[in-house]
Amino acid sequence: MRRILLLLTDLHLGGTPTVVRELAVRLAREQSVRVHVACLDSWGAVAEQIKSMGVAVTALGGGKKWDAGIFSRLLGIIRRGQFDTVLSFLMHANAAAAAASLTCRGVRFLQSIQTTQPWPRWHWVVQGMVARRAEMIVVPSPSVMEAAGKWAGIPAEKIVVIPNAVEVGEFAATQISNQPSPRTSPGVPGEGGVRGRRVGFIGRLDPVKRIGDLVAALPRVGDDATLHIFGEGVERPRIEAEIERLGLGGRVILHGATAGPAEALAGIDVLVLPSVAEGFGLVLIEAMAARVAVVATDVPGIADVVQDGVNGLLAPVANPDELARAIRRVLGDDGLRQRIIAGGRRAVRERYSWERVFPMWRDVLGLVEGQGHAD
Repeated sequence: MRRILLLLTDLHLGGTPTVVRELAVRLAREQSVRVHVACLDSWGAVAEQIKSMGVAVTALGGGKKWDAGIFSRLLGIIRRGQFDTVLSFLMHANAAAAAASLTCRGVRFLQSIQTTQPWPRWHWVVQGMVARRAEMIVVPSPSVMEAAGKWAGIPAEKIVVIPNAVEVGEFAATQISNQPSPRTSPGVPGEGGVRGRRVGFIGRLDPVKRIGDLVAALPRVGDDATLHIFGEGVERPRIEAEIERLGLGGRVILHGATAGPAEALAGIDVLVLPSVAEGFGLVLIEAMAARVAVVATDVPGIADVVQDGVNGLLAPVANPDELARAIRRVLGDDGLRQRIIAGGRRAVRERYSWERVFPMWRDVLGLVEGQGHAD
């Protein structure tokens, strides 16, 4: 019986927790594998999802600030569970796992880095130190591999690239609106005074996402365009202030956090990711799977996933004019839109489906081929 612990910083809504959830569920289906998920933070929405899927999950309750008991609680989980492998994600969890490796003999430790964000630089310094305690570092894109080498000094031979993935069948196909959306009830894309083409953002409201650029781009897209923002985070007050400053209160809707992207994607016509840095951008392939056209910034991580004019359009970062221009092209050229939608579906099928990606994880974790799956 293989015993695998997946450890990450938090289990709140987000790209990495979603990847860990899907990986855990698939590992749990394997015969002779017992999987447990733990996070350093308190209980979150993704923890609840993992529990509902029948996978054991523990929140260590340390929050973002370390407390004296979090290390002993982590050691207790590893020892009681008799785990042979600990796979950790993100810097704080990687550091905790590295500390545990000092006293856990015979346990295999793997780490994952999921960002290209250069700041805070001390994160990379710490990551470089704790990576020495890992047998292997898993990253989702070549850009993260390059960042890990540049800022953390991790040698390329210690890194393996495994892209993020989606379950294609979970995303219903959406159709772009060619006429102004109907008016019915408030708070839903295309309803309650919301009209025209529906531009969407899904993700954390974080400075790295540069959502203000998207708000500023909206008036340049056209008078019939509306913007739907799904997510919560520290940037919400600034975004609200920018909406008010530009007089866009009737055209920008802040929907708050969404439990899953499929419903949000079904209510928008183009997904925009205006980030200054990404490790991968899971929402990009979720949109591609849902047949929603993608516009994003030409930055490391995103450019590993989006091929300009093939499965999406790329625009310069921090440039609302060019961002608006790309959105207008998608909304105004049906032939282009259909080509990049088809290219997105093709990319997901060929490179980013769990059917393609899960065998890579099995190899890294040393699961024996042909051992079968649990019923």
